[in-house]
Amino acid sequence: MSKLTKNQKAVIAKYDAAKEYKLAEACELVKEISYTKFDASVELHVNLGVDPRKANQMVRGVVTLPHGTGKTKRVLVLCTPDKENEAKEAGADFVGLDEYIEKIKGGWTDVDVIICTPSVMAKVGVIGRILGPRGLMPNPKTGTVTMEVGNAVKEVKAGKIDFKVDKTGIIHAAIGKVSFSGAQILDNAKELISAILKLKPQALKGTYMKGVSICSTMSPGITVDVKSVE
Repeated sequence: MSKLTKNQKAVIAKYDAAKEYKLAEACELVKEISYTKFDASVELHVNLGVDPRKANQMVRGVVTLPHGTGKTKRVLVLCTPDKENEAKEAGADFVGLDEYIEKIKGGWTDVDVIICTPSVMAKVGVIGRILGPRGLMPNPKTGTVTMEVGNAVKEVKAGKIDFKVDKTGIIHAAIGKVSFSGAQILDNAKELISAILKLKPQALKGTYMKGVSICSTMSPGITVDVKSVE
């Protein structure tokens, strides 16, 4: 068995893996047990009692985090020329259509979010096989297919994220950085959890929110008492 590092010993001294912490406590503790040299991301993991294979139990939505994610998102807007100025003025990093579709066909996907207008979806659909697996495919349900491209860009830049339950029934989402205050992490966590609770499928029988944990990059997960978030 390898020896524990100084940082690992410090984590063990502050953190009880067998304990369920209240959400507010966990949001403070996640900062204390992070020892990365960079500003680590803070992630919330919510285990739901749904069967994602059933369409009527799919949980997917969008939420604007009060304090953002701490990451500057690179936004590409695919639109016709009449919408380009609106997108640029709103802060889009890349704006265009055919030239970017060709770049994406060539392997370029150096963006975090792609927004497009409904009129260009036929062209965007051609690169769906590239964008889909990377979570970049625009979707009306997440507000990334819209005529209001300016508002969509501003919302993404302000901290809007989309979330979706994975095939194991868990939602994973970045809700900030270790450099955030505990109160900011808590606000963001509450906002996301509130959005998830509102999306409880009517077809679900049994427990909806089965487990919640929070962690930062390379830190252990902190188990959250579900009763403290419902």
